[in-house]
Amino acid sequence: MARSKNLAAIASLPLLAAGLGWANQALAADADSAGKDDTIIVTAQKANQTHVEQGGSLGVLGNLSGLDAPFAVKSYDSALILNQQPLTLGQVLDNDPSVRTTYGYGNASEQYVIRGFALYGEDIAIDGLYGITPRQLQSPELYDQIQVLNGASAFLFGAAPGGSALGGTVNLEPKRATMKPINRVTVNYISGSQVGGSFDFGRRFGSDGALGVRINGSGRWGDDAINDEYRASQVLGLGVDFKRGNLRLSLDLAYQREKVRHMRPMVQVYDVSLPLAPSDPAENYGQPWNYTTLRDIFGLFKAEYDITKDFTLYGQFGAKNSHEAGQYQSLYIYNSAAGTGVATGSFIPRKDDNMAEQVGIRARLVTGPISHKLSLGISAIQQSERTAFGFGNFGGTATSLYTPVAVPVPDFSYFPGGNISNPYPITRLQQFSMFVSDTMSVADGKLLVTVGARRQKIHQDNYGYYDSGALDSYYAASKTTPVIGVVVHPVKALSVYFNRIAGLSQGGTAPINSAYSNSGQSFAPYSTTQYEVGSKLEIGHYSASLAFYTVEKPNYASAVQGTQYLYVVDGVSRHRGIEFTFNAEPVKGLRLISGFSVVDAKLHGSSEDGKTELGVPKFTANANVEWDMPYIRGFTLTGRVIHTASQFYDEANTMAIPEWTRYDLGARYVFTAHDLPVTLRFNVDNVANKSYWASTYGTYGGQLVQGMPRTFKASATIDF
Repeated sequence: MARSKNLAAIASLPLLAAGLGWANQALAADADSAGKDDTIIVTAQKANQTHVEQGGSLGVLGNLSGLDAPFAVKSYDSALILNQQPLTLGQVLDNDPSVRTTYGYGNASEQYVIRGFALYGEDIAIDGLYGITPRQLQSPELYDQIQVLNGASAFLFGAAPGGSALGGTVNLEPKRATMKPINRVTVNYISGSQVGGSFDFGRRFGSDGALGVRINGSGRWGDDAINDEYRASQVLGLGVDFKRGNLRLSLDLAYQREKVRHMRPMVQVYDVSLPLAPSDPAENYGQPWNYTTLRDIFGLFKAEYDITKDFTLYGQFGAKNSHEAGQYQSLYIYNSAAGTGVATGSFIPRKDDNMAEQVGIRARLVTGPISHKLSLGISAIQQSERTAFGFGNFGGTATSLYTPVAVPVPDFSYFPGGNISNPYPITRLQQFSMFVSDTMSVADGKLLVTVGARRQKIHQDNYGYYDSGALDSYYAASKTTPVIGVVVHPVKALSVYFNRIAGLSQGGTAPINSAYSNSGQSFAPYSTTQYEVGSKLEIGHYSASLAFYTVEKPNYASAVQGTQYLYVVDGVSRHRGIEFTFNAEPVKGLRLISGFSVVDAKLHGSSEDGKTELGVPKFTANANVEWDMPYIRGFTLTGRVIHTASQFYDEANTMAIPEWTRYDLGARYVFTAHDLPVTLRFNVDNVANKSYWASTYGTYGGQLVQGMPRTFKASATIDF
């Protein structure tokens, strides 16, 4: 099966060759317009260049350039998304040396590990607002920029409603119409048999371009590079904005539907050693009845009004309605050498209705030699989660990691909870906060000092699965999360910065499992403190950043209590690290995006005192290269290398997966057809078809996630 998929993918190469031949014929037949073609090709090739910028949105502080921000923030642009043809947000974040991607517990959801801490999908922001992002998977095609903030963000964005984002967060910037009309259609193919396409149209209307409309969407259907794993995705986004005088309005609406069937699951091990990854990287040890269907409708309205040139009033309102249903499957290995174990399953429907609001004012004023940028306001999030579950027999049915066996669909009546046919509310969350900050500028911006605080209240009601949804428990707690940021510019192109910022999170939740005596218990919120110092440099086509940080949080663990487990707080997890990025264009047409991250994540005061935290590699590094070949007009070669160090599977540090390195290659070719630019792309991820365990990070302990096999991606884009 894997060989036939690869052959099918390789068979797409003649399409690329045909496109090249078409280009040459068009150029030969239209030699008189070579000068015009050159201009079109150069313009299109430049628009396709992948860039990563320092700086981006910092929540209530607004957009800041990299040199002026007292935090480490990067922005990946829409050209990167279009060129690399990612299926999920995680494949975009593969470009970041400080981020690694894993799975959620037993389902298709992606989780991201930043500075060694988890970031859940529901804790990603859209245009600076938490609470309205799809929970499991996010489609990158909808967004103009993917911004990564390294570090705690409880003051900047508020407490993440899902309880993560302590080591960093991601902000998604919606697409907007530009003064130049956008008319773009793309068709694509991804191995093994996935086909699809996308469109992107944008216009501004009125003599001054006051009204902008941007509509884009995409669809993909078919098996991916994993044997018999089927994925389908349909997304549609609408962005409308209006700018006139002192008033700015925007409305973003989106629909997203994701389907995954026969998904390759994560693996949990109950042995004294870990199994080797299957020799065939495309092996699928999932069950044919394993599926998930995700549907999200979400939107955001934003208004800004300049009361005077120095005072701006703004407000945001967002909402999301989500529906999830799935027969999920896990694989538990009891004999690592033979790869034998059992498959278990669960049926979990879920519905979410969320709202988020923020109102504030930004002001500029001067007091003597100091200029001030003030920000103050209030924000709120309301979430209602309706869910139920039914598990198959926890004993499972025998299968194997290396020679998978299709097992019958389990009877999901073992340890049921809630109303499967009509789930009632299980959790209602309300968050409210007030914030204020002042960024003071001295000596014409050579010294910037930011001080601020956010007072946050988290109230959560938990309803019982087994008593028809009666109130089971609740907690309400308030915390103040301060921030101090300092930026010094010794020279214009260099900044040195320091920050002390707090993180705030809901407490952990015990696994929903009859083996735990406190199954489903939610712990009270807690705050963390991060210290960071770093520097940034921007000179012409060169930029670099260096950061040192330390942060810690409570550690949750499973303790033995008689014949059961008890989920408890067990000491703290302290993370210290170094991050370095270097982006450059050393010669015209040759671009480099690179960096590395070093993390020392240790447990302290716990039953595993001094051990390295599971799932956190000590060293990660990335390098992306693009080369516009000088002697072949419109042709660009691309390459990427991703390296991840070894990771422990268990807190006792007795089991670990090996380090791994992945190589990706690609090419782009731009030509004209009837004076229209056409871009052909061909990428190969994991070109060596390496089989490896990519991650051991899990929500409730170690889990093995296998890296993707060799994946071919081909696309053609026409702009008209």
